[in-house]
Order: sequence, then C-alpha cells, then structure tokens
Amino acid sequence: MAITIPETELIESFIRASGPGGQNVNKVSTAVQLRFDVRASPSLPDDVAVRLIRLAGSRMTRDGVLIITADSFRSQDRNRSDARERLHAMIAQAEVRPVKRRPTRPSTGARERRLTGKAVRSGVKQGRTKVRGDD
Repeated sequence: MAITIPETELIESFIRASGPGGQNVNKVSTAVQLRFDVRASPSLPDDVAVRLIRLAGSRMTRDGVLIITADSFRSQDRNRSDARERLHAMIAQAEVRPVKRRPTRPSTGARERRLTGKAVRSGVKQGRTKVRGDD
C-alpha cells in the first residue's frame, strides 16, 4: 500500500544550522524543519497514524505534529531532501503491521532438557560445599 502525502500537508521552515559551513553558517538558513500534522492528515490511515505517533517519540508534539530537523548538509536543497526521505522512511516503517504473537508451550523434550540441565548444575554446586565430618 503506497501512501502519498500531498505538498500542502507539509510545512517547511528554514533555520540556522550549526556545524560546518564557515561564514556561510552565519548568513544563510540552511537547516530545514519539516512539520507534518499526523493527527489531522487525511492521507494516513488511522492504524498507520497510531504507529507513526508511537515511532516518532520525542519528535512528536502534544498536538500530533511530527517535527523532523535536517541540518547534516551545507545546502538547503540537500537538507530538504534529507528531511523528506526521513519522513518517507518513518511512514514506510509505520506501514508495516506488527505480527501478532501466538502463545506457545515448550515441548516435552525441551522441558526435560531444561530440568536435566538444572539437575546437573545443582550437582556441580552441591559438590562445592564443605563436607562436615564426624570428628
């Protein structure tokens, strides 16, 4: 299932970036802050939105807005594409439905091996104790 998010749902703002860039850092706002309102987005199915909110963690505001900041590169265009790729990767990860766990029981052989191992270990530890003699 391919989810397409229209440009109108993304809000980009440009901020000053720290890091490499020399004098350029002081003059040009190259870092990108990409905002995406997950809760209000009609493009995301409800189950994907819930998983995306859980995945986002501290990048999610209380209002349900996902904020991705990209400042790895010296150019604004590369930071824009980096932020969009990271959003795309997060949505792709949220699209994957978790497999439900089916409860199972250990087999009889596994249970016997575990108990045998415990008995052997117990014997090893018993052998380390001091033997009290009848003095």
